[in-house]
Amino acid sequence: MPARVKKTVELLLTENVDNLGIVGDVVQVKAGYARNYLLPMGLATQPTPEAMKAIEARRAEVEHELRQLREQQERLIARLENFEITLQRSANEAGQLYGSVTQHDIAVALQEENFAVTERDVRIGTPIKRLDSYDIPIQIADDLKTAIKLWVVSDRPIEELEGEGEPTAPAEASEAPPVDEEWAVPSPQEVEPPAAPTGFDAEQDTRP
Repeated sequence: MPARVKKTVELLLTENVDNLGIVGDVVQVKAGYARNYLLPMGLATQPTPEAMKAIEARRAEVEHELRQLREQQERLIARLENFEITLQRSANEAGQLYGSVTQHDIAVALQEENFAVTERDVRIGTPIKRLDSYDIPIQIADDLKTAIKLWVVSDRPIEELEGEGEPTAPAEASEAPPVDEEWAVPSPQEVEPPAAPTGFDAEQDTRP
């Protein structure tokens, strides 16, 4: 019978690996993941006693860094609690944005307020497309999360928005200019028939 191929292997992490572990952790991973990524990239090695001894100091250093990071994240979450931020956007009179507000926009706005928030920490799902107020979830870690209040408001006064789309009143007809009576053309009712020539009687006309 052919030898069974091992589906998983045990490795010692020599660097921190997201969603896997930190320096000094001994982990079980798929053989292909170990062979194609972890080992060639120098992120892991065989968990021998010598290797584990060699990285003890590095692990203690990383654990200290992680404790400091955790304290910073806890303070950040506390500062974000009940925080409110306002973003101005162009919109039509129905409140529909001409663009949208994205995770990136919110993260940048928070960074400008001195919050160390990344785009990944903002959990809105889909972009915001209307003027309104929103509760925006902020999640730094699985157990470190809160929500802020976001106000998306128009960048123009409400009076301008309400006036959009309304028909424009027709201009008032201007008065007709005065007519010079000397050159005025009389109406047909004002024209009198010409008078008959003197001494001519229409009933006595004896032309052949």
